[in-house]
Amino acid sequence: MNAPPPRAAIALALGTIYLVWGSTYLGIRVAVETMPPFLMAGARFLVAGGLLFAFLKLRGAPAPSAHQWRANTVIGAFLLLGGNGCVVWAEQFVPSGLTALLIGVGPLCLVLTEWAWPGGLRPTARTTAALLLGFAGVVWLAAPWQDFAQGGLHLGGVLAILGGCVCWSLGSTTSRHSKHGASPAMASALQMLGGGALLLLAAALHGDFIRVDFATISARAWGAFAYLVVIGSLVGFSTFVWLMKHCPPAHVSTFAYVNPIVAVILGWLILDEPITARTLVASAVIVTAVVLITLEQHKVSPARECR
Repeated sequence: MNAPPPRAAIALALGTIYLVWGSTYLGIRVAVETMPPFLMAGARFLVAGGLLFAFLKLRGAPAPSAHQWRANTVIGAFLLLGGNGCVVWAEQFVPSGLTALLIGVGPLCLVLTEWAWPGGLRPTARTTAALLLGFAGVVWLAAPWQDFAQGGLHLGGVLAILGGCVCWSLGSTTSRHSKHGASPAMASALQMLGGGALLLLAAALHGDFIRVDFATISARAWGAFAYLVVIGSLVGFSTFVWLMKHCPPAHVSTFAYVNPIVAVILGWLILDEPITARTLVASAVIVTAVVLITLEQHKVSPARECR
């Protein structure tokens, strides 16, 4: 049996997706200012997957089997077409505060999906309580009541985000339990290639290829796109796939609570958005929940710890 990775590696990987995926909120917002959403998302993952696949082949990695292609394309469909695609589409209609709140349902959904999976991990009462505490912190941070006060609710957008959370949970759990035999790096490449291709198909059906005018895409949008490819996908997504193979879902899913805090801090640093007392209190609640979840994972039996 392979030795479990050191806790320092786990901490570094978690810190990576906390920071990287927290920053992609801003990157996506900038990119879709002048890029059609599905086309941007599909090209992002297809380019990232192609680069990673080429790198692995140059390093002598064996060619993936047909089974590995099929298995990881299905996972990529759940994670990227369903999970990422639904959210990218919905962000055209749903305010950012409500979006952050709805995505905060993700960790709870992921833990329930893992519990329902044959042989999956059952969450402890303390883990469940900490997850609910984290969700409460996201509610307070997102302040969705401000969005409600500003106008109507786009039901289709809300349902799309919730559907995206379900798809992401199904894809994450399938990835964790899949026995396709590909390395985490190759699995990441195949999932990004498969999911990216499906997102481009969605872009074609959505009319993105007809509407796009490359001459009007701004330099900052191209810069954001490059950041999303290299940092958001090559670094962030590959790290997430590795973590799902080694850690309990409740532990990994804490990124959905921390990412909004990172997004708020970056908005303050880059866009001069204000940080209020509510933001500080909500952030403290979220950090407390993440610490409780992490400590609980260290108390449980070896079969449930990061491995």
